[in-house]
Amino acid sequence: MSKPHSKPQAEQRSAIIIAAHGRHYLAEADGQKLQCVTRGKKTNVAVGDVVHISMTSPDQGVIDKIEERKTLLYRSDQYKSKLLAANLTQLFIVVATEPGFTDDLVSRSLVAAEAAGIKAHLILNKTDVADALPRTRERVAAYGDLGYPVHEVSATAHPEHAIATLQPLLAGNSSILIGQSGMGKSSLINLLVPEADIAVREISAALDTGKHTTTFTRLYTLPDLGPDSSIIDSPGFQEFGLYHLSEGMLERAFVEFAPYLGHCKFYNCRHLIEPQCAVLAAVEEGKIARMRHTLYGQLLHESSQTLY
Repeated sequence: MSKPHSKPQAEQRSAIIIAAHGRHYLAEADGQKLQCVTRGKKTNVAVGDVVHISMTSPDQGVIDKIEERKTLLYRSDQYKSKLLAANLTQLFIVVATEPGFTDDLVSRSLVAAEAAGIKAHLILNKTDVADALPRTRERVAAYGDLGYPVHEVSATAHPEHAIATLQPLLAGNSSILIGQSGMGKSSLINLLVPEADIAVREISAALDTGKHTTTFTRLYTLPDLGPDSSIIDSPGFQEFGLYHLSEGMLERAFVEFAPYLGHCKFYNCRHLIEPQCAVLAAVEEGKIARMRHTLYGQLLHESSQTLY
């Protein structure tokens, strides 16, 4: 009697997620792009994740496992969280002389980076807009004073200088560019990744996203800058919810609070209205910017509203 044929084992491949749209993902393994989905209704995969895929055809597969992440950046409102990217080592917040940027978004991005253990930088773009430059420099200097490096560039007027400034910072790092719409993020990506437009068209076709090419996050490898060099472009967004951060995470994510933590009268001080609070005293003395402390209070309030 002949033995029943055992089902051949599906080929397993390790890959990195380079784009996500809904529950459809595009991964890259050894230069080959693979379309993949998750099992069931899980959508907990992020761009930058290293995954194990069971191949179902030469260029398609199912994600079986996500390798442990070194870092994870995400935003959240009171109902749900949205993964932005995994395994990042640094984050660049792009601001510009025009249109105006909001300090709220910059500070929230910095807090998110601190909480996730990711190094943060600011890029001041469009430095060729001379009349708006002094005021913008003044605003950005407040973040430089907190220890965040600020890099001045003009992607359109001085592209070679922009490339020379940013490439050494990107080498050996997994970086993400974030910022509001209109800050020139796309211009910077196109400078740093000349084939980005073609890649976006390929990704859109693979994920069947039609014309919505700006609504998904995507990762580009930077082989010329050495191994482990990549840059992630994220859609422009106007809000950055941080409802997932606890009180303890929040006070530690404001770097300027560090010298004062542990010096309040009450060990469980929330640094809002408590008497003999070292943080509030520093705000009164001008050692902590009132704008940043106000945001801290707002984020504390948000973290108490979470419904998930």
